[in-house]
Amino acid sequence: MPNRLLNVRQELTTRVRVVLTVLAFLLPLGVWSLVSYVPVIWGPMIKVTESGDVSWLKPGQLMDRHEFAAQVDKTIAEGKAPPAGKRANPIFLPAPHEVGRALYTAFTTKPVLKGDKWLHESIWTSIRTIFWGFVISSAVGVPLGILCGAFFSISRLTEPFVDFVRYMPAPAFGALMVAVFGIHLEPKVAIIVIGTFFQQVLVVANTVRKVDGGLLEAAQTLGARRRQLVLRVLLPASLPDLYNDLRILLGWAWTYLVVAEVVGVSSGITFFINQQAKYRNFDNVYAAILIIGFIGLTTDMALGFIGRRLFPWKDNRPSRLRNFIVRLFAARDICAFADKPLVVKA
Repeated sequence: MPNRLLNVRQELTTRVRVVLTVLAFLLPLGVWSLVSYVPVIWGPMIKVTESGDVSWLKPGQLMDRHEFAAQVDKTIAEGKAPPAGKRANPIFLPAPHEVGRALYTAFTTKPVLKGDKWLHESIWTSIRTIFWGFVISSAVGVPLGILCGAFFSISRLTEPFVDFVRYMPAPAFGALMVAVFGIHLEPKVAIIVIGTFFQQVLVVANTVRKVDGGLLEAAQTLGARRRQLVLRVLLPASLPDLYNDLRILLGWAWTYLVVAEVVGVSSGITFFINQQAKYRNFDNVYAAILIIGFIGLTTDMALGFIGRRLFPWKDNRPSRLRNFIVRLFAARDICAFADKPLVVKA
């Protein structure tokens, strides 16, 4: 069995794929649970259970393990009752069940300050920021990338500058975006655009260049013009890979969200994370971070599902839909051939 799992480029069965996918999440969760519920494995802190004769120690207080040991030795040397405690993890590492509880209470607990948004309202603000930033970036970046991949002249005119700007960190433009667009949603969207647009142009151009040159030569032999070569050959041939590129770049846009939302007036899920960290509610912090992961993963899985239906010929896994489409087109070709009159040359 292990040898079959490690065969190079060999597809896995559906059952094995499901098991490995589940393990991909259970293994990190198991490590997290082990560290959280068995502090002796790591436990860099000591949770005070009895303060002894040390007046400034309180039960429940967390203290560095080495400092606590030094305090115990000092107290014993002075002939006083030493404090007692047990190994514990720091406050910034809540247990899984605490984070799970926070995932529920974060949606049901009223904001601390008047005027603050509920968590679901903050999430919706973040989704709007990502949506508009990525739509604007794609509306310009994808067509420009296709043109760069199709025409070397446009590539040489555009890509050197794009390649130059893409090394500039998007957060560096934060103050400038606030000066141009104000302090609300617009500068945050602009940061998402800056963070994804320049990468998008280069990735799309590189994907278009990978189209087999034989397709272009065949189309030119049949009399295709430049417009037809781009719209009828290059674009359809690269469309499945372009779709996957956009899926990856959408994830890239999410990585800029935290930076974008602190530009101008803090908003969205980043504001919630910062507020909860300020109050030292780290279970809520983890819950909000997990929510971002859930949204991103769910979106990517949905886009992957749609992509497999839009481009079934690109999926090597067994698929009833793909087999049906293949049979449908094969039957159509057979029927078209059968309808043609048989011409026998003398």
